[in-house]
Amino acid sequence: MKIIFLGCGGSGGVPLLGGEDGNGNWGGCNPLEKKNIRTRSSVIIENDQGDRVLVDTGPDLRSQFLREKISRVDAVIYTHAHADHIAGLDDLRSVNRVLKKPVPIFATEETLKELKSRFSYAFRPWTTAPHFFRPILDVHQIRYGDRICAANMDIQTFEQSHGFCKTLGLRFESVAYCTDVVGLDDNAIKILQNVHIWIIGCFQRKPHPAHAWLDRVLEWREKIKPVKTILTHMGSDMDWGWLKAHLPDGVEAAYDGLRINSSELKI
Repeated sequence: MKIIFLGCGGSGGVPLLGGEDGNGNWGGCNPLEKKNIRTRSSVIIENDQGDRVLVDTGPDLRSQFLREKISRVDAVIYTHAHADHIAGLDDLRSVNRVLKKPVPIFATEETLKELKSRFSYAFRPWTTAPHFFRPILDVHQIRYGDRICAANMDIQTFEQSHGFCKTLGLRFESVAYCTDVVGLDDNAIKILQNVHIWIIGCFQRKPHPAHAWLDRVLEWREKIKPVKTILTHMGSDMDWGWLKAHLPDGVEAAYDGLRINSSELKI
C-alpha cells in the first residue's frame, strides 16, 4: 500500500491570499520553508496492485496531479461537501479520458445532494460518446458506517463531527484518514483502534469549534494507539519546523507531495 499526500492545507491553503505585499499571509509559518506551502487537503491511497482511491477533489486537484505525475485514479470518496473538498470535481473529466469510462464516486446522501446542486451537468446520463467534455460519474450513495469496496479495496467508513455538520472517516485496513473532524465518538475510536498509520486533520494549536487542534489530536492518539500519526489539513499556525521540533515520537506533520510506501506500513 502507498499513501500520496496531494495537499495538506486548510480551506485557504498556506499561505492564505493577502499579505501586505500580496505574497500571501503566512501567519506563524516560515515562508522560507517549502514544506509550509500547502494546497488544499486530498490524499491518494494505492494498494499493492496499483489501484488508487482519491479522497476528495479540492480546488487544487489539477496542479496536484501534474506535480505528482498522476493521471489515473480508480475511485473517488468524498468526505463532505465543503468547497475545499469538492471544487475540483470538474477535473475528473481528465480521469474519464484515461479510464475511458465513468469514474466511480462514493458519498453520503447529503454530500451527493450538494454535489448535484453545484455540478448538475456531471450527473447527467452518459451517452457513451467517445469524448468526455464533462465529468461522467458512476455514483454510489453510502451511509456512515457502511463497509464499502472501492478500487478493489475494503474500506470501513464511520461518522465524524465537524462541529456544524458530519464528515466521513475512512479506514483502509492499516491506514485511516480523518479530516475535518472535531469530535470522534466511541464507535469511531473503536474502529480506529491500533491502526498503523493514522492521518488526522489538525488545523491549529489552539482550540477550534470545527477542527481538531494539537492537544485534542494527542489525546485521541492515547486512546487509538496508532504506530504512526500524521497531521494534515493544517492552517498557517502550524509551522513545519516548529512541529518537527516539538511533536512527540511517532507523530509528524505531512507536507504536499509526501509519499509513504508499503514497506513503511508493514510494521
